[in-house]
Amino acid sequence: MPTSTITSVPEARPPARVAESAARKARFWDRIAPKYAADPIADMAGYEATLRRVQGLLSADQDVLEIGCGTGSTALRLAPFTRRLRATDVSANMIAIAREKLAAQPAPQLSFDVADADTAVAGRGEYDAVLAFNLLHLVSDLDRALDHAAQALRPGGLLISKTACISEMNRLIPSLALPLMRAVGKAPHVLCFDAGVLQKAMARQGMDIVSVERHGTRGKDIRVFIVARKPG
Repeated sequence: MPTSTITSVPEARPPARVAESAARKARFWDRIAPKYAADPIADMAGYEATLRRVQGLLSADQDVLEIGCGTGSTALRLAPFTRRLRATDVSANMIAIAREKLAAQPAPQLSFDVADADTAVAGRGEYDAVLAFNLLHLVSDLDRALDHAAQALRPGGLLISKTACISEMNRLIPSLALPLMRAVGKAPHVLCFDAGVLQKAMARQGMDIVSVERHGTRGKDIRVFIVARKPG
């Protein structure tokens, strides 16, 4: 049976709790930002396959939003395939590193901002595509984050995501290893769900699933790549 720790009602958490959650996430990611930036990509071939797939979905007449951009490496690769790419992350330290990269590798289409994916990052119908890579299992409320992403899309726009499905891992990891790591500050809060639960959450926001893929090249791939379209 799929497991989930998600909330089904986006309005369930009051603004004060959302702000508290954002501050807690920011503290964790601010602390590890330098190490995160220095760590190599574990499956480079899988990462490149995802980039090629996303590049094929973007075009130079599109306005694109990335939520949870980390230190901006992916945004820098994808920006030339867009008209405008605004990349956001809850961590100010992550964004500072991303802006340093942008200064060293200018891309006129690209900008970086501090923003929490659990809040409304963009205006209604502002973007043709929303990107969420290695993020959706890290938000505080999956339905809330997906609702904000869907609201940011224009009719016919795409939500393009790649997400670690924690409940597809060995059961000891979500039930034992992750809680221990969180207790000593070595891991963030994560949501445990599988690909089916994630697709249902997108459908609850009125999104049509276009494609479900796995791009990993090294062993079992728990990172599901999903493209969903906003009707219209």
